[in-house]
Amino acid sequence: MNKILITGITGQDGIYLTSKLLQEENNYIYGISRNKNINNFVDNLKSLGSTKFSNLQVIQEDLLNQKKIEKLFINFQPSTVYNFAGPSSVYESLLDSGNSKRQIITIFDNLISASMKLNKLPNFFQPSSSEMFGPGKFSALNEKTPFNPISPYAEAKLENHLKVIELANNYNWNIKSGIMFNHESEFRKDNYLFSKVIKSAIEIKSGIRESLTIGSLDYERDWSFAGDIVDATYLIINKGKQPTYVIGSGTSNKIKDLIQFTFDYFELDWEKYITIDDSLLRKDDPISIISDPTLIKSELKWYPKFTFQDLIRSCIEGMIKK
Repeated sequence: MNKILITGITGQDGIYLTSKLLQEENNYIYGISRNKNINNFVDNLKSLGSTKFSNLQVIQEDLLNQKKIEKLFINFQPSTVYNFAGPSSVYESLLDSGNSKRQIITIFDNLISASMKLNKLPNFFQPSSSEMFGPGKFSALNEKTPFNPISPYAEAKLENHLKVIELANNYNWNIKSGIMFNHESEFRKDNYLFSKVIKSAIEIKSGIRESLTIGSLDYERDWSFAGDIVDATYLIINKGKQPTYVIGSGTSNKIKDLIQFTFDYFELDWEKYITIDDSLLRKDDPISIISDPTLIKSELKWYPKFTFQDLIRSCIEGMIKK
């Protein structure tokens, strides 16, 4: 039985990974969540077709408490760890006096410390972020692109990213990092742009909202489906030969494209409902962010299954059902 520990299991990545792993009978999944009530998590798994939960256990645990995490590892003896826990908002990290940065680093350090106290080092996947690149002159971003973090969130992600590479090299450890670009699903929180646009269109169509204000129509982002990104993490930890891989679609779309497709779906003229306020933009935020996933495609034969339009349609249909 493969004992797999997933932190942040009730987030969108945790949901898709759990659903994937439950399809294999030889996996026992131990999840850690900040949420005491996991009814929504189970409902989300059921919506993806999961029906058997005998090999799944979810607990609430303080990942900032080193002693508790070390005890948990000794008792559970995980063979694989996926660390999806920690603050995920770049904007909030700019306002919280370093709290997000401290949490991201401390959670990782505690998990690493606990791993190294086991008789055998577990496989370990750590999600890094495209935010680490920051503004620059590079048209497409890959594993060799210089980093330039401009937020506490990005600084913390980069610190952990560099530790992964050092640990992999120094201990011959199957610990790997995936540099994730924007990825979305119906399970994404409403305070992220992608979900905010779709939810607003649903509410405008229903007559309970009149408009939506955004910072720009022209910013371009590399958006992928969360399920595709999770498939990449699985390949990386099980078959990857490098300590880090860029995970993204390799294509970019403007915010205008997202809005236009979404509002067209509901037969709405988006220009009647969208207001632009550039004060909402983050200072020095890159206008265009696009991945270069050549390495993961060539080595691991990973390709995203969802197009940009598939992604939007899937999110709309999923959010309508909620």
